[in-house]
Amino acid sequence: MNETAALLLRQAVRRTQEATRERSATGRGPEDADDVAGTFSTDGALGFDPLPLLRALYEAGSRAVVIGQVAGIMHGSTDLTGDLDLLWNGSPEEGRALREALAATGCTTLPALDRPQVEYRVPGVSGDLCTPALPWGDMDVLSCLPRAVSTRDPEGFAIRYVDLDDLIRMRRALGRPKDLRRAAELEALRP
Repeated sequence: MNETAALLLRQAVRRTQEATRERSATGRGPEDADDVAGTFSTDGALGFDPLPLLRALYEAGSRAVVIGQVAGIMHGSTDLTGDLDLLWNGSPEEGRALREALAATGCTTLPALDRPQVEYRVPGVSGDLCTPALPWGDMDVLSCLPRAVSTRDPEGFAIRYVDLDDLIRMRRALGRPKDLRRAAELEALRP
């Protein structure tokens, strides 16, 4: 397991913090993201740092997988983001690990994990917790979990993130302009 993807994420976190240093909060949340810039144009990008939560997930024994633009960044995308979306299997055991990680990173209102998609917020990052029960079109998202890849952060914890081919399929299944653009970018990054 190498550190390349974790280093790409760390670089993106620094770039996001530099790019938003002079930006003031506008009250725009992830639901206000546009189809071009995505959540980078929202307040979620202010102080964006998913690394404490990713470390807490590892320490809690979670098998959740990073999806969305953070996974894209870990595969080499240059687009920045303001949220961290995770895919998990929906099991009670995994739910306990997720709630433990959220509590450890300062989540004051733990989400009920009884729906296919729920929002969460901790200091430094927010996003969606998604299960395979969420409608993904014709895509079998459950099969993405065992195919996930891992990277080792320089601080010693592992980060699981969706495989490149699965991420491209997810992007195409969502079909929004930013997803199609990012799918094309990811296809160009294939070795």
